[in-house]
Amino acid sequence: MPVPTPILQIQDLETTFSTRHGIVKAVDNISFEIHAGETVAIVGESGSGKSVTALSVMRLINTPPGRIAGGIAIFRSEKFGEVDLFQLPEKQMQQIRGNEISMIFQEPMSSLNPVYTCGIQVAEVLLLHTNLTEKVAKEHTIALFEKAKLPRPAKIFDAYPHEISGGQKQRVMIAMAMACEPSILIADEPTTALDVTVQARMLQLIDEMRVKENTAVLFITHDLGVVAEIADRILVMYKGKLVEQGKVMDIFTNPQHPYTKGLLACRPTLSAKPQGILPTVSDFLQEDEYGNITERKKEVYAPSLADVVNEYVGTVANIKYQQESKQKPPLLQVENLKVYFPIKKGLFGRTTDYVKAVDGVSFKVKPGETIGLVGESGCGKTTLGRTLLRLIEPTEGRIIFNGHDIAQLSSEELRKSRRDFQMIFQDPYASLNPMHTVGEAIMEPMHVHKLYANDKERKAKAMELLEKVGLMPEHFQRYPHEFSGGQRQRICIARALALQPKCIICDESVSALDVSVQAQVLNLLNKLKQEFHITYIFITHDLSVAKYMSDRILVMNKGRIVESGTPEQLYRHPQQEYTRTLINAIPKGEPEDILKAQERRVAMRNGVL
Repeated sequence: MPVPTPILQIQDLETTFSTRHGIVKAVDNISFEIHAGETVAIVGESGSGKSVTALSVMRLINTPPGRIAGGIAIFRSEKFGEVDLFQLPEKQMQQIRGNEISMIFQEPMSSLNPVYTCGIQVAEVLLLHTNLTEKVAKEHTIALFEKAKLPRPAKIFDAYPHEISGGQKQRVMIAMAMACEPSILIADEPTTALDVTVQARMLQLIDEMRVKENTAVLFITHDLGVVAEIADRILVMYKGKLVEQGKVMDIFTNPQHPYTKGLLACRPTLSAKPQGILPTVSDFLQEDEYGNITERKKEVYAPSLADVVNEYVGTVANIKYQQESKQKPPLLQVENLKVYFPIKKGLFGRTTDYVKAVDGVSFKVKPGETIGLVGESGCGKTTLGRTLLRLIEPTEGRIIFNGHDIAQLSSEELRKSRRDFQMIFQDPYASLNPMHTVGEAIMEPMHVHKLYANDKERKAKAMELLEKVGLMPEHFQRYPHEFSGGQRQRICIARALALQPKCIICDESVSALDVSVQAQVLNLLNKLKQEFHITYIFITHDLSVAKYMSDRILVMNKGRIVESGTPEQLYRHPQQEYTRTLINAIPKGEPEDILKAQERRVAMRNGVL
């Protein structure tokens, strides 16, 4: 059979950035192609060049310090014929951008204009690229919102971005990208930080569009489980280079490059050993001074007698601590906790109803235990976590921590209690003051709680904590913007440890991290738990991570805990339909699941489904 002509053909693409240290090749001479109706996934860690590749195709990197230094991008369409996107005048490129080639950006909040309603922003695309009137454009936008499964589409049209959830903002972005029925849809991490059920709906929506409109999809992600569900082919990028490409099944079952092997091994799967050590990319490859990558040979480790004794003593001590903890009273006891937010209307702000974010929640946490808190966006997980620390005031109920009712403490008593009860927030960059160095950020809580005699001792402790979380002492004087997302999260962990707390709430602390960095952070949290006997409340939408990290899991829905149990109990024998829905929505990434997904895609393409 004749090979179809690709709709997009990239050859020898090179994108560079000028820095004070010289020229950096963000994309280094890569070539690939996409056909109509096909989904090609680009995978790799942060900094591998995935997003820069997509932005280069859209010609959104064309001013200093970034520039497209070489290559061609042949785009073929009925309206424009065969053109090289890199050679088109900007005016003609504007006609293609958003019309023939659309993009769903990674962060919807920063991609949507906060001063315009969601509907106006989507309708603007239609008014710009079509001859529709404002009235028809509004009707078409509301219809797009319905396709995107947005609740109350007419109200969302008049809502501002800050008035809707993260998942809803992402669906608005998808509706905007779909508005002109593009030939190519570029989706840059469109499901990052979305819970599994919303993610499943987003993937289905994109796939339905691909089948109906014969749209080519370039899907950028670090989540290999998602790739298995949605892609036909995979491109693996590492440090700007394309190191491997092939069909989904081939890549998952027979990866050739050590970097690909590392990415696949880093994922905490449903079959992973709970709280075991996850492998990282560095376990699979080594790189010489010239950038040449080779597979790391597995070293045969012969433990010494001292190693065996130390491991045995550590294991026995940890088991003994866990057994003793079961006999101790709960470290945290929550009784009938409620958090209601008033809905006010009218000129005088009369309260007409309440949003029951947390509605009568009760549970206990033993010392040294890790409790997983899972559920969809809007179920009340984060509100519950913040209320436990009284960052949000409870409406009703008791929060007994370490023998004291936090809900009844005065401001001064509450401040003192927070030494033992800390939180690692979802966004590490927003959690750190950009004007303070990393060292100052870690030392600050020591100052507040008057730990150690002087700044010399505090600095020594901060240095020790930096090394403890896998960073270097020289990082003490650097600022947050100089670190990657994974490194910033490690800094936040070091800051939380500065007060030697008894309990830490981890609020989506690994949700936006690459699989390898996520593995490093999860390994670190488990190591610190054993070393310092820390109790964790682990809030996450990733049920694979929850199963790996938790001793017990609480499932939340609409402000209530609807089911609880050990990970094995919940995953093997869920009692609630809601829990079963969450588990079924997890992308498995196993060969049999990939084969079923590929067969389903072929059936959809042939009109069988």
